[in-house]
Amino acid sequence: MTLRRGCTRGIFAAVALLALVFGAAGCGRTVGGSAYPAGSGTGDTVNTNFDKLLRECEVVTSEDIAKAVGTDSFVQPSFYGAVCMWDLQGAPGGNAMVTLNWYEIGALNNEKANNDKLGYITNNITVEGRRALETRRPNDPDSCGVSAGAADQGVIGFWVNYRPGSSHPDPCGAAKKLVELTLNLAR
Repeated sequence: MTLRRGCTRGIFAAVALLALVFGAAGCGRTVGGSAYPAGSGTGDTVNTNFDKLLRECEVVTSEDIAKAVGTDSFVQPSFYGAVCMWDLQGAPGGNAMVTLNWYEIGALNNEKANNDKLGYITNNITVEGRRALETRRPNDPDSCGVSAGAADQGVIGFWVNYRPGSSHPDPCGAAKKLVELTLNLAR
């Protein structure tokens, strides 16, 4: 047993030594050229302040969001990040929520496949001359999402959620209006 352990340790040591030698050889390569800060040397300037990262959250104004949802209520941004969200106080039937998603690399076929996996009901519609998807959750008449191909590439979508069980306009109409506004402004 002792001889066998010694051989095993020797093999592991040899493999570790070979990995170290080949790893060091791969890192020891010199690459020609000069390092420059972002945007220098090309004549183009690059915004390194990152002050426009969430610009898509401003593609539709708060006033237009309120009108689309059917009120002149107070619109308060509640989250800006991977998606943009707004709370609407005083919406028809009580408070409501609006969510914008904008996937720069996305496709409606992927959205449709994901909706199918979630058991959502998806219908093809047209928004601003583009194929779009109108999506509802089963047994949820208080919310609806509309997604369409973005003006350049990717997918944009709005979800409108009214207070459950309240009296309110059709959430799909509001979501469609918000997508229309986004596509008009994005051109």
